[in-house]
Amino acid sequence: MTSFDSSPTLTAWRALLALAVVFVMLATTGWTAVHHQRSADSRALALAAWAKGSIAGQPLPEADAPPYKLAHFFATLTAAQRAQLADRYPLVVGNLNGAPVTTRYRANRRAIGQASAVERKRVHDSRLSATGRSEAQHRLDRFRSMLAKDRHFLAFDPSGRGLAAEVFGDLDRADRISLVVPGVDTTLLTLERTGAKTNAAPVGMAKSLYAAELAARPQARPAVIAWADYTTPVGIGMDAALGNLARRGAVRLDALVRALPGPAPVSLFCHSYGSVLCGVAASRLPGRVEDIAVAGSPGMRADNAAQLHTRAHVWAMRDSGDWIEDVPNLEFGGLGHGADPVDHDFGARVVSAQGAVGHSGYFEPGTESLDNFAAIGVGAYTSVTCARADSTCNDGVYPNTTA
Repeated sequence: MTSFDSSPTLTAWRALLALAVVFVMLATTGWTAVHHQRSADSRALALAAWAKGSIAGQPLPEADAPPYKLAHFFATLTAAQRAQLADRYPLVVGNLNGAPVTTRYRANRRAIGQASAVERKRVHDSRLSATGRSEAQHRLDRFRSMLAKDRHFLAFDPSGRGLAAEVFGDLDRADRISLVVPGVDTTLLTLERTGAKTNAAPVGMAKSLYAAELAARPQARPAVIAWADYTTPVGIGMDAALGNLARRGAVRLDALVRALPGPAPVSLFCHSYGSVLCGVAASRLPGRVEDIAVAGSPGMRADNAAQLHTRAHVWAMRDSGDWIEDVPNLEFGGLGHGADPVDHDFGARVVSAQGAVGHSGYFEPGTESLDNFAAIGVGAYTSVTCARADSTCNDGVYPNTTA
């Protein structure tokens, strides 16, 4: 007679119970939020206008053309023509993988200015509720901050909850490029924070990493991108435990990496749900991606590092006080994200997160977690501190010497 403990039904119920724990953890640790989608998709309107546009009597290329085709198109234009397109179609040009970096910066600055003007009107629109006007004020404040002279955006879309990617350093001349891939509840309103939680938001993470990389290798020319250019899960619900948004984000991440200028090696620093995206993207990313480092990961939708099918070095860390440790690492019927990347059997290079503060404190200055990220980002692998004294996380790993 089959024992009750081996019953498939009981196994299924245990898995569902474990997933219920996941949702409870999400509900009690800051993943819950209520956001209001904006009904107007301004970029969709911009794309429609682009499709009908022309320059010097020639039709414009399709906005979803491969980056190399778009790069060739922009190379045939004069500087004045590139500027003209950036000013005329900012929401399109600012997000075109293949357009020159400086042209995208120009386009996104104009797009942010236009979005700011829209919100300025909404703040005083009596047809909106008090909540709607308050949201408009928050967005206006965000856009004003983004328009500071020293800021450069490689992507911007104000539609819905909003998307953006900010660059620190000279991307065109960088000898190494790092991308920070954030997790749940990332929007234009949570892109950056002030006060004690500055380094818990994507912009703060990237700025902190950029400063640490310069300190780790003063002669380096790094560039760091705060890549908040994918739709993340909102609050508790199925999206946080599924891989659908990670799969869509993986397509966007791959497209960006393939369009980055120059030959510089790329390192990905993936936090929380961002590590799910990086795990899904790993097999498709180009060979210039040299490192995939995850922190506070709920799983990478793989049983082990080999299943990621990447030649990149896979690194993992988790702070001892990170609540994500209590989330069951499993996958059942598409729910859950699989094995724990810091488990020995997973096969990642497990590095120290000493000093990090909980789930959102991995990019705090003075922590081993940030120092390790910086060492990875500049290719100083022998400087990486392993999670355990007897570990060999940095053995046999070398930087790309061709960049």
